[in-house]
Formats: sequence, C-alpha cells, structure tokens
Amino acid sequence: MGLTRQYLRYGPAALFGLVASARGNAAFVALRGERGRCVAVPACEHVFVWDTRKGEKVLILKGLKQEVSCLCPSPDGLHLAVGYEDGSIRVFSLLSGEANITFNGHKAAVTALQYDHLGGRLVSGSKDTDVIVWDVINESGLYRLRGHKDAVTQVLFLKEKNLLVTSGKDTLVKWWDLDTQHCFKTLVGHRTEVWGMALISEEKRLITGSADSELRVWDIAYIQEVKDPDEPESKKSKGSSSGAEENAEEDETLELDERPEERLVKCSKVGSIMREGRDRIVTLATDRTGKILACHGADAVLEVFSVLSEEEVQKKLEKKMKKAKKKAKQNSEEEPERSVELSLQDEIQRVTNIKASSKIKSFDLILSPKGELKIVLLLQNNIIESYNLDLSAQVPQAVRASKITIGGHRSDVRTLAFSSDNIAILSAAAESVKIWNRSTLQCIRTMDCEYALCSLFVPGDRQVIVGTKTGKLQLYDLASGSLMETLNAHDGAVWSIALSPDQRGFVTGGADKCVKFWEFELVKDESSVQKRLSMKHVRILQLDEDVLCVRYSPNQKLLAVSLLDCTVKVFYIDTLKFFLSLYGHKLPVLCMDISYDGTLIATGSADRNVKIWGLDFGDCHRSLFAHNDSVMYLQFVAKSHLFFTAGKDSKIKQWDADKFEHIQTLEGHHQEVWCLAISPNGDYVVSASHDKSLRLWERTREPLVLEEEREMQREAEYEESVAKEEQPVVAGETQGETGLAGKKTIETIKAAERIMEAIELYREEMAKLTEHKAICKAVGKEVPFPVNPILRAYGNITPSAYVLEVFKKVKSSELEESLLVLPFSYVPDLLRLFNEYIQLGSEVELLCRALLFLLKIHFGQITGNHMLVTVIENLKKTTISRVSEARDVLGFNMAGLQYLKREIEAKDEVTFFADATDRFEEKRRKRKKKEKMVLAVL
Repeated sequence: MGLTRQYLRYGPAALFGLVASARGNAAFVALRGERGRCVAVPACEHVFVWDTRKGEKVLILKGLKQEVSCLCPSPDGLHLAVGYEDGSIRVFSLLSGEANITFNGHKAAVTALQYDHLGGRLVSGSKDTDVIVWDVINESGLYRLRGHKDAVTQVLFLKEKNLLVTSGKDTLVKWWDLDTQHCFKTLVGHRTEVWGMALISEEKRLITGSADSELRVWDIAYIQEVKDPDEPESKKSKGSSSGAEENAEEDETLELDERPEERLVKCSKVGSIMREGRDRIVTLATDRTGKILACHGADAVLEVFSVLSEEEVQKKLEKKMKKAKKKAKQNSEEEPERSVELSLQDEIQRVTNIKASSKIKSFDLILSPKGELKIVLLLQNNIIESYNLDLSAQVPQAVRASKITIGGHRSDVRTLAFSSDNIAILSAAAESVKIWNRSTLQCIRTMDCEYALCSLFVPGDRQVIVGTKTGKLQLYDLASGSLMETLNAHDGAVWSIALSPDQRGFVTGGADKCVKFWEFELVKDESSVQKRLSMKHVRILQLDEDVLCVRYSPNQKLLAVSLLDCTVKVFYIDTLKFFLSLYGHKLPVLCMDISYDGTLIATGSADRNVKIWGLDFGDCHRSLFAHNDSVMYLQFVAKSHLFFTAGKDSKIKQWDADKFEHIQTLEGHHQEVWCLAISPNGDYVVSASHDKSLRLWERTREPLVLEEEREMQREAEYEESVAKEEQPVVAGETQGETGLAGKKTIETIKAAERIMEAIELYREEMAKLTEHKAICKAVGKEVPFPVNPILRAYGNITPSAYVLEVFKKVKSSELEESLLVLPFSYVPDLLRLFNEYIQLGSEVELLCRALLFLLKIHFGQITGNHMLVTVIENLKKTTISRVSEARDVLGFNMAGLQYLKREIEAKDEVTFFADATDRFEEKRRKRKKKEKMVLAVL
C-alpha cells in the first residue's frame, strides 16, 4: 500500500521553566554521601534533584507519563521511592539515576510512602483507600490492607514492634499488626480528616494534625508496659493546660477492636498543642532523630517545635521542683509541698516560625550533628527555599541560605513567541518576561512586567512587545534587559497582538471593543544621541463587542477579528470596511489563524470545536470536535495547511486542514495548556501550561502513518480498559481486611500469555519427540530431529529449560498476578515441570514461591485431580529436601560472613591502637628534640 500523504512526527524534546511541581513533597537526599545539600522535588512526571548550595540541577530521574505525587528516600540514602498519579511506584537508584523496581498495586494516586528502618520494606497509601506493604529486596508485594473509607494521608512504621500506623481522610487512625495483617485498634478521637501524623519521644508519642489548629498528642504504651505496676505516673495526665478540650474529647476517644488477645498497644490522649495557623494541617513531620517537629497549613508560615528528651524533661522537672520548694519556704514554712508537673507545652516547645515568600506546599528537615537545623521548603509559586536554624542560640532565628528561582516563572505563562531565527523563545507571565535559548534551554534574560496576555518579537529580534491585562503595551530592549517604553493602548485588557506581514507595524485588540493599528518609528532619545524604537498609534476600528483575537491575512489585505458575540468578522485593511462574518460557534472564539496562502482561516472556540473556513466566501469547510475542553490556542505551521491546537484538556493536537484529519496528539502536560508557539521554520513547537512547565516539541525525521497512529490509539485504549476491569478473585477467599498486593495490568496479562505460549511449545515439542522416537524405532536407525527455531535462538536448549527461562523473565512484582490469570489447564504441566526443576536444584526460591501460590489458588482442583496425586507427593519430597539444603547453605554463608566481620573488627581495633601508639611515640620524640634545642641554646 503506497502512502497517500506523509506526515513527520513531532516528539518531546525537553521540559524547562519548572523548578518544582506543587503536587508532591520535597525530600533531602544524600548524593555522594553528603546529607542536607541536595533536595529531590517532583517536576511533572520527572523528579529533579537540586543542589541547594549552587542552585543547580544535578540529577533528573525520568518518569514515564504520569505525574509524581509522592517521594520517599530510603534509610541508606541510595534509593528514592517515587509514587505516581496512576498508583504505580518506582524505586530509583540515586547512583545511576535509573528505575530498578516498579510496583503496580494501587488504582489511584499514591498519597503516602514510608520505608521501614532497615529499608527492606516499603509501605504505600493511596487515594483508593488501600495500604500496601512491598518487599523491596524481593521486588514483590507482600499484602494489601483494607480498612480506611477514604484516601490514606500518612503511613508510619514502628521500629520496635512489627506495627504500622495509618491515617486517612475518614477521620480515623488505624493500628495494624503486620504479623497477622490485622487492624487491632482504631482511634476515633478526631472530628475531621486526619491530614498528618508523626512519632516522637522514641515512638512513645503520636502527634496527629487535623483540619483545626490543634495538634493532638497521644501516649503510646505497649501492653507489657501497661501491665508493669511500677510505671511512673508522671507521664500520665501531662496535658493539664488544655484540660477542658481534653474532657470534651475524652468520650470520643474510643478504642475499637480491643479483644484481650489482640490488645498490643494502649493509646491515650494526653493533650493538645495549639498551632498559630487557623486552617488545616498540610504537612506534619519530624526530622530523622525525632527531636524537631514542624508543621504548616495552607499559608506561608512553617511552625517549628523542639521535643525534649527524657533526660531534659527530668532536668526541667527537678528545676521546677526546686523553684516550688523555694517559693513554699518564702510564703510559709508550714505550707505543704505542691505537686509539680510539666505541661505538654514544656515538653514540646515552640522554637520559631519561618515566614516563606509564598504559600508552602511541603518541606523536609535534617538536623546536623553540630545542632544546626536545615529546612527546605517547596513553595506553590515554583520556588525552592532553604533555611538554616541555629538551635543553640538564645533566640533561634531562621536564616535563608538559598532560593532557587531562575529556572521558571512564579505564575502561569500566558503568552509565548519565537524569534525569527528560531533560536530565542519569549515567555511572559503575571510578573515577568523571560527569554530562553532554545538549544540550551537556559534563561538568558528576565524582565519585570505587568500581567502579560500577548507578546511578539519586533522585526530584528532586538526588542519585544508585551500586551498586558491593564491595557498597556510594554516595549523591552533585550540587549540591556530594560523597559524602553510603556503606552496606555486600551482601556481594558490587551487580548491579542499581531505583526503586520510587511513588518512595519502591528495591530492590537482589547476588551474596550477597539482594534488599534500601530506603526514602528524611530524617535530621538533625550538621554542619548542615538534614536530608539517607539510605537505610534495610526488608526482605530471601533466594534460592538470585546475583541478576543486579531489576525492579518498574509497579503495584508484582510483583518480577521474574533468578538465576544461568538462571531469572527473580516474587514478590508485599507478601508476598514466589513467583508465577511463567520458565525457558527456556540461560544466565543478564543483563538484563530490564517494559512500562509490566505485561503483558509481556522478558528478555535470555548465550545471545544475547531472550524475551518474559506476566506474567499466565508463558507465553513468542516467543523471538528477538537478537545474535551476549551480550545485555548491555534496556529498554522509555516508554509503548510497543518495546524496545532492547544486545549484546557492538557493536550496539544495536530490537524490537516485540507483532509480535515487529526494527525497526532502531543501528550505531556498535566493541566490546562494556555498557549503555544511554532517556530518560523516549523521544526519546533513550545507550549505552556498551568502545571508551570514549558515543553519543547521537535519535528523528527520519522514518518507518521495515520492508520498506524489509529492502531496505537486503539491499543492504548484497550490497555486502559484492562486496567479498569474487575480484578480476578481467588476461589474461596472473601473480601476481608487483607488481599493480594498486585493488580491486573497489561504487563501481567502479557507475562501470563508468554508462560502459556512456552507451555504450548513444550507440549508440541514433547509430542514431536515421542513421534520422532517411534519413527526411529520403526526405521531402525537414528533420524535427525528438527530443532525448533525458538529453542535454537536460546542456544539449543530443551523445551523444559525454555519454559524455565520464560518463567525467570517474569518480573518478581508481577509473578502472582500473572499466575492468577493463568488458566488451570496449564497448571498440571507447570507442576510437573516444577518437580523436574526443583530436583535439579535450579531457582528453588522462585519456584517454591510460585508453587505455593498455585496450590493456594487452585487447591480444590489440584486435590480433586487423581492424576496430580503422584506429582504432588514427589513435589513434597523434593521441595522439603531442596529447601532444607538451601537453608543450610544460607546458614553456613551467614556464619562465615559473621566470622569475617569479627575478624575485620578485631583487626581494625588493633590497627587503631597501633596508630595511637605511633602517634604517642612521635609526640614524645618531638618533645625530646625540643628540650634538647632549648638546652643547647642555654
């Protein structure tokens, strides 16, 4: 089939203009062993690692398509777990920057991630209300915990016990025993959503943050401690300062599921700490040591608290008792000694408040051994700020150490423009105009401006003009980066600006129902001898409605004006007489463009449609349903009838105006796309979005065939539908508190299909082999056996070895789900092969895991099948013997490693003492030498 029309594919070239996304959280990471210097932040689908000292990007952890929603560094500092909007979790290595492990289990965005203290397990909470515990070492899911009725907001491991605490928007805090995977306790003392939690005082206290200005403090006592009769009473009833509130909530603090055999923890409310913020908690966290607690609401203030250790509490108590005794003596000798108690506010003291330059979205803190607290703040307006706080000072004051801002705008970019040489890109937002180098993506100029709505490069690319929301035109000189001139052009917002084809002037349209024509002129500058560029108002066209967009025809004979009454009116430029009215859109036309030959005009509207019109008679050639929301921008590619549209549905689409066909969709932005610009040569497209990012798209040499594109779209839709299907259930299992960690995805289905194909090939080859043996027997001599090309590709391996190879290639995290969708007809063959493999002693751990899972899900059918009785008996013998062998080897290796460790430690100690002795001897020699010199002088 010959190609009727060939298009070239546009692909993503770069993401720039973004410092950090406000969706996820910031986290300190250790790069090259240094903590407290580098910070990882979400950046749309990627994760950027910034060096806060230099203000440079040192590492990019590249994501796929989904936006990052959560970050958590591992305790050893070598890995970073990243949660995404689609519920997937990827674990990146900070050394190589690559994703080693992928977990798929959640159906909605990951909202909380936490490693255990050893880094072997990872727990995740999601908007789908489930909590999943993952085995990082084995790269697989352990189990799913169900219980919350709304999104999970925080998850915490308890180091001492195998317990997990989770909080959710359903107002509950749940305690889980991970040995039995059971929720044994639920705290219901909150009236509204629990937005954050933190463990302090060596995990003996829990602090929860809710939608009010109260931080509730709970005492945690393990059951052994509760039974201890000698427990000091000083820890109980310490929140006397907020007694009234405590009494009010005492009745609400119920302890559910407290059956005698399940009571592991006693958790009681001891009081509250009042925050200064009146709105809900956004982030509540401690540093690694648990000595510093910090929180913030939806404002720009971070509140920092210090948590006293037990020794400090005891010292403070003794000091207070001394004062009380002294006072008692002064007042009256006979007055009895009053009982002295420390209030909660004495134990958890306010250190300071840090005022950021904008609303805080998240933070992270790290306490250095010297006692200096380092804090990093991720702000709403695309800024990262870091502060240092000296806790040893009498009055600790936070000092801003760095601020990363240069890489982007503070607000959404509303206008973009390309220079005529395709090298410079202009982007303008509510506070500044930035000029970017397209090849290096570096910001080369930043100039302050008012709220920008439209812009253009003046011919020659040495100046730019920006139209603002207040109706002004601002002219900037790029060489000096200064504002040259400001003109009050319109009484309302300047919605659109268009350069005339002869490049001698431009036209503007505004909210004051006027279209104004301007010409460039050179005027004498008072400060210098040279003339400078200026703008001169020439003509005005008064209309009945607000002007939203203006465009010149390439021959400069016609001017198209889109109005608020949903029509586009075309006028003759020389006489300003009315020529055509293009009506048909149900909502106002927000954008339009005229093709290079002046034959077509395409209009994009808030009614989500794009209409293509002929400019000769004003007839509508075709109406296309373009986007799922308003069409925000439309522009033709130079010297073609292809055009791009940008929509509020976060997509950019390319269309053919001759064939009225959708060519391709550029997906990458995660929120509304406000504007785009196409380079004059048509090789580059740059777009700006509400997600604060600017994206550059490049025309590749790869041809794009529409049929293939449609096929790829259908495949993507099928994969999405598979993910949304009901998850397969295990026979005999009820939907209880726990479940399988994984979920059915297109990858698990493909893995199951590969296993099925391998078993079918094994069956065919075994049948052929039997047939071949019969032929050889009948002929009486050896006949060459034809080798399957697949087996030959694997190096002439046996069919059973091929099945094992396929099985080993299934990802560890997808193994259970793949076996779950595998039909039972393949299981008997698989069990026989497992017996063969385990006897040989290959992949014992993997095969035992798969075998036990198959026995669990197909128990009834396997036990009811008489043909499999001998297979199961053989498996029982071989499995027990091989597993015990593997255990012995493991035990021997462990003992050997421990012996080597002891040897090295002993050697190091000897070396240490030897070094100390050598240094002592050297000092003594130097002292003697000095004494001799002194004596010689005397």
